[in-house]
Amino acid sequence: MTDVRTQSAEAAALNADVALIAALLGGTKTMRAAGETYLPKWPNEDDESYKLRLAVSTLFPAYARTVEVLAAKPFSKPLTVGEDVPARLKPWTEDIDRSGRNLHSFASELCQAALGYGFGGILVDYPKTEGIVTRAQELEAGVRPYFVQIHVKNILGWLPKNATSVAGLTQLRLLESAEVPNGEFDTKRIEQVRVLGQGTWQTWRKSEAGKKEWVLFEEGVTTLPTIPFVPVYGKRLAHMEACPPLVELGHMNVEHWQSKSDQQNILHIARVPILFMKGVEAETTITVGAGTAVKTDRPDADMKFVEHSGAAIEAGRLSILDLEDRMRQAGAELLVIKPGNVTESQTLADNEQGSCALKKVAENIEDALDQALQLMAAWVGEPQGGHVTVFKDFGAATLAEASADLLFKSATGGKISAETYFNELQRRGTLSPDLDWDEEKKRIENDRASDEPPTFDVPMPTAPPKPGAKPEPVPSA
Repeated sequence: MTDVRTQSAEAAALNADVALIAALLGGTKTMRAAGETYLPKWPNEDDESYKLRLAVSTLFPAYARTVEVLAAKPFSKPLTVGEDVPARLKPWTEDIDRSGRNLHSFASELCQAALGYGFGGILVDYPKTEGIVTRAQELEAGVRPYFVQIHVKNILGWLPKNATSVAGLTQLRLLESAEVPNGEFDTKRIEQVRVLGQGTWQTWRKSEAGKKEWVLFEEGVTTLPTIPFVPVYGKRLAHMEACPPLVELGHMNVEHWQSKSDQQNILHIARVPILFMKGVEAETTITVGAGTAVKTDRPDADMKFVEHSGAAIEAGRLSILDLEDRMRQAGAELLVIKPGNVTESQTLADNEQGSCALKKVAENIEDALDQALQLMAAWVGEPQGGHVTVFKDFGAATLAEASADLLFKSATGGKISAETYFNELQRRGTLSPDLDWDEEKKRIENDRASDEPPTFDVPMPTAPPKPGAKPEPVPSA
């Protein structure tokens, strides 16, 4: 028998990439904690050697940085709350989740989750109102609907499994954490399952008797005929089905994690030459260093350092650089505008000029916020929730243009060097191939060393003459 905490097969499929994405977004610490999951042992590698290799491995944060940069673009300009949003709801958008986040900040983090994990949700919740019977009591207590951001990993299942819309759902199970007393001076967090139905709610917790079964803790009814949940898609496949739009970048980032570990290991080996001795007695004590010497009477004796040729090091370095470039392109592809219908004779429904993949994610966020506002309005008896507008004019005409923007942010954020930034712009055709980095670096240093800003032989506009003023005489040549 399936208990209330068990995740359904459909919800598990929705969470298929969550472990990978969570590890990448968690950074070096989380990737190290994952151990052999993302950094396998080599054949015949002993445990101690593996632990040392894992301990010095560091993550190149390509996935996390790309999600952060792309998710910020739709919110580089303030989210606009429409005039059709009821006056009663507008003040609530300044603290939309009752924890201090306004609607703009809430939507921005929602976009990060959609881009990173591929799916999320908004639960439009309403606090319990025992003892509140009048509007004045409601206002005094601050009781009102609010948004709750739902992480994809907390979705346990839904019914019917083949529902094609939220309105068709009869049940939704969500995993939560609840804070309960832990002695007189402390609290602890425990798991709790919320089961939402059409006009009903329940919370389930583990039995206090120390048993593993889950028991009903609380239940009640709501004034809404539907489940107040709105799905948010990164890359929508079907209703309640999605995948991370940057999942391939995630796999490339894991490849980079593994390849970089190999590169660090071979560099360590190459930097420590091996002392080779021939014809020297085995019991001979040798001190290696400045001011020391080794003496032997054997004519066939020989001693020398054996060093790595370095060919594999350079091949590994180039492979990593190529992988980093492919990761930048994978992220930039979401910004490239895809061709659309452009003929004026087509209907408005078919006349979209083309959009980038990130714009579609922004549109999903915008649509989800509109639906959530409608649910918020329904909680308080307003007929309409109104609309919001998210900035979406950030597409790039070409991949080179889109990747150049990511390169700029990587350079200014200290993720890549100025020379790498210069070389990548030159390779993309943005800079002239005749420019040389060493010469350009000298020019930059000269400009910085100069006390005066650089001047250009371009005529500067002058202020218009005052009314009645005589024109200045023009000096003769």
